Amino acid sequence: MRSPKETLSSIGLGPKSEQKRSVRVAEAIRNELSMLLLTKVRDPKLVSVAFSRVQLSDDLSYARIFFTVPDVKKRHVDAEEALQRAKGFMRSHLAKALNMRYTPELHFVYDRQVEKVAEMEQLFQEIANERGSDDEQSS
Repeated sequence: MRSPKETLSSIGLGPKSEQKRSVRVAEAIRNELSMLLLTKVRDPKLVSVAFSRVQLSDDLSYARIFFTVPDVKKRHVDAEEALQRAKGFMRSHLAKALNMRYTPELHFVYDRQVEKVAEMEQLFQEIANERGSDDEQSS
């Protein structure tokens, strides 16, 4: 005889469905906003913006949306201002698309994690180059 967990897994209701609702809704928000940027938003400052992740409060009332831009220097400030201006439009679109009782308040945050990853990769490359030159000198 199967246990209840095995039965749930066999019909596709296993570990994946055990995700918190806020995680599932956050992913839906990220996907919906990404499609919105591609199809409806006309602001040139938002052309190269990509949403990297969404953190949603457990009560689904507050969404922190992390975004990235390829050219970091000044463009992320312009992009953040443009996202703030488009916040109402995006929130009303989410309300229609996701059909939720309450639509979360949106807060846009530049994702510095991308910069940190690039810095780490550069450091690793420098270390690899130094090790390569040390090996050549010792031979």
